[in-house]
Amino acid sequence: MIARIWHGVVLESKGARYLELLQRTGVKDIRATEGNRGVYVLRRVEGGRAHFLFLSLWESMAAIKKFAGEDVDKAFYYPEDKDFLLELEPTVSHYEVAVKP
Repeated sequence: MIARIWHGVVLESKGARYLELLQRTGVKDIRATEGNRGVYVLRRVEGGRAHFLFLSLWESMAAIKKFAGEDVDKAFYYPEDKDFLLELEPTVSHYEVAVKP
């Protein structure tokens, strides 16, 4: 199993609305992608900013490509993201899941 991790930051005042957007877009689309094994969205508020870690679990890199396209290391953004995010981080990270619950 492979974990795909993305990080994004929004102003704290936009955090709740951005979480709603994530649920309507990325969470929904990833859950509907064949080969997805789960999605977690983590949030931490600090210094007036809300940090989000978007963790998705996948059965293989081929499954990730079904969602992200050929360049799996490139971050995937929806048009609305630019209205919230302070920066569009260009890449994501992938990790092999070494221990499962």
